[in-house]
Amino acid sequence: MKRLITITILSIGLTGCNIYKSYSRPDDLPVQELYNDSTMLSADTTASLGNMPWRTLFTDPCLQALIEEGLASNTDLQVAMLRIDQASAGLTAAKLAYLPSLTLSANGAITSVDGAKPSKTYEIPLSLSWEIDLFGKLTNAKREQQAVLLQQSAYARAVRSGLIAGIANSYFSLLMLDNQLEISAQTVEIWREQVRTLELQLKVGDVRENAVNQARANLNQLLATHNTLLRQQRETENALCTLLGTTYRSIRRSTLDNQSIPSEISVGIPLQLLSARPDVVQAEMTLAAAYYSTNQSRAAFYPSLTIGGSAGWTNSLGQAVSNPGGWILQALGSLTQPIFQRGKLISNLRIAKDEEEIAKLNYRQALLDAGQEVNDALYAIESYGDNLRYHTEQCQALERTVKSNELLFRTNNATYLELLSSRQDLLNSRLNIVADRLNQLQSVVTLYKALGGGAE
Repeated sequence: MKRLITITILSIGLTGCNIYKSYSRPDDLPVQELYNDSTMLSADTTASLGNMPWRTLFTDPCLQALIEEGLASNTDLQVAMLRIDQASAGLTAAKLAYLPSLTLSANGAITSVDGAKPSKTYEIPLSLSWEIDLFGKLTNAKREQQAVLLQQSAYARAVRSGLIAGIANSYFSLLMLDNQLEISAQTVEIWREQVRTLELQLKVGDVRENAVNQARANLNQLLATHNTLLRQQRETENALCTLLGTTYRSIRRSTLDNQSIPSEISVGIPLQLLSARPDVVQAEMTLAAAYYSTNQSRAAFYPSLTIGGSAGWTNSLGQAVSNPGGWILQALGSLTQPIFQRGKLISNLRIAKDEEEIAKLNYRQALLDAGQEVNDALYAIESYGDNLRYHTEQCQALERTVKSNELLFRTNNATYLELLSSRQDLLNSRLNIVADRLNQLQSVVTLYKALGGGAE
């Protein structure tokens, strides 16, 4: 007995540090240069766009109402909240595993031999079983469930952040289509008037029939484009309603010109990205859960101590049947040491170590992906801002060109082809401005999501 106690104490001393050690974040992670410098960055690195409440970033009342509706009704977010509840229940069970288990199993019997008077026996025992956590099996199981709960909470935050970004992007796309339809309708009216003018000029011989046919063809092409934009508008509304968890309806909205972006953007220091971005937190908690699972596999090599017993009332004590009955008490303890498990324990530990390494690699990749998304979004905001400025200046120049060509065409100093080309260029420039505006807004949304945005 003394030898067994000595071996047990030595085992605890040799292995306890590894089995009971809490998870700590790996040191060899690429956290220093997750993203590059940018002219959009604010000098204040104590704050981050990702920490900004979504109502502060999205100031359009119509968009705010849509986001609130989506957060209340979206199916994916509701499923994520139920996953949190499941993980919370698992953690509660892991905490209660430290307590003894009690079982009441009453039984009775009636026995008669050769028609003799039947004898009645009964037993009402209350059994107890209590596993002593010598080598951290229960502790690591509890810590694993804590990591799973944090993992599911991070997943819910990721769903919430993605939902807010998805609603905002769909809303901005709808505003872009509204603007494009407005430009398209204005262009169609201009071309209708142009066709009528050319038809009158054809009657007096000022233009050729080929010019009239070309104008009619262009008008039909514009009508087809306008019809396509109407279809895209309806599809975007449908997609937005799906995000909101509702059936189709017309979306109440503002205009693209009323939207704004922050003049200065702070992404914070790289370490903040670790604590703010949900998918990064989720990846880390997956690593933590794998770490504790490995500890459980290690602990399986060592003895498990279980204390048990039973107490109850019976009228059958192995002698003559007596009534009333008497008390029955029993106590026992068992120390189970695995010796040969056909390689099962070694294989389980090897698998657990591999899963832990896989989780670590996935965590590292999640950090790299986060840095890439932040870099791409920052550069996109700057790039689309420059494009917006260039296309605005181009549009102003083309407007002057069209006016000049219209005047020259009326005085027969410019060809119809020159007028047609300048008008087409102006149309494309206006559409480019709308697209640049949308891309800039959506890049801000992408950056907000990349930094773990979505706070109340």
